[in-house]
Amino acid sequence: MVSSSYPFTWFDRFCLWYPPGWLILFNRHWQHYHDDPDGWIGLEYALFLLPGGFYLAILIRWMRLGFRSPRAPFSPIAPEYQHAFRQEVLMPILQHHFHAELLQTENLPDRAQPLLVVINHAGMCFPWDFLSLGTLLSLERNWVVQPVAHPLFFDHPWLKWWLPAGWPQTLGGVRAERNDLETAVAHLPEQTVLLYAPEGWRGLAKGWPQRHHLATFDPSFVQLSNRYEMPILPVVCLGSEYLHPYAWNFKRLAQALKLPVFPISPLVIPFILFPSMGVWASRSHLRYVIQPLYQPWQLTDGKPVGRSESYALSQGLRSSFQAEIDEWNPKSIATFNSIGQLPQTPS
Repeated sequence: MVSSSYPFTWFDRFCLWYPPGWLILFNRHWQHYHDDPDGWIGLEYALFLLPGGFYLAILIRWMRLGFRSPRAPFSPIAPEYQHAFRQEVLMPILQHHFHAELLQTENLPDRAQPLLVVINHAGMCFPWDFLSLGTLLSLERNWVVQPVAHPLFFDHPWLKWWLPAGWPQTLGGVRAERNDLETAVAHLPEQTVLLYAPEGWRGLAKGWPQRHHLATFDPSFVQLSNRYEMPILPVVCLGSEYLHPYAWNFKRLAQALKLPVFPISPLVIPFILFPSMGVWASRSHLRYVIQPLYQPWQLTDGKPVGRSESYALSQGLRSSFQAEIDEWNPKSIATFNSIGQLPQTPS
């Protein structure tokens, strides 16, 4: 990894403004810091910007690589690159497109003990609610944040053509599989926290009609917390449901394509013309309401916690999340937008 910062040019500023250009910026930034012979190159980038050009770009790249997929070399987590990507790419997007902010920061612990940050998940699009929270926590406390991600982000053949090879691992991604998650929890370094969405894909795929309603929380995070006595930091995300408005999940097509979600909305037509918009999302005001630390093992008087107890505890936390969301949405958000003041959050 080179030491010089990324030279942000007029073309990069154009890519920030033009929705099909975000994927270009992600890849160009990666190539500045990494040797990536299988990555996209100039002419192919230019085709991203034209209707239907992405398909021709894939064909050209496929031929250039000798009719094979891009290789994904082993890429260990790289906090230095995380910092560069956060400062040089994510922050301009979060500040000017999503207006992301943390609320109730007094609930953040001063020191990052082994910690499991739990967040509700929505949007039916690229996980900007995850990336935004990880970035804000890193800035606020200088934490290294490792998001727990579906194996799709590591293995799906389509994503190997969109994102740089090894990108999820370098940014600290942890597979949402039992063995990988157990290993990550057991060997979490200092100043590192795990970011976890207990709704999983059920939250991401719940669609516009259910946008303010939480899906069932998987109890695995409570089991991990109890086993390792790792405190849970609950964070209620507001605004992620507007990242892809008016969308619903076409389940049969998603299953046919081996995807957990295939969103259908008015944005489908521009997405078909510009597939590089897969990492773009609509403007939204992302707010993260930090809750007090939650230590479920203290609620059981030291007794062993089985699956039924873990399920009850996880759904209890879900209920507290839902109550917070109900307090803010939709009337409270309308009030905030009209008078510019935050409503009183529940105690």
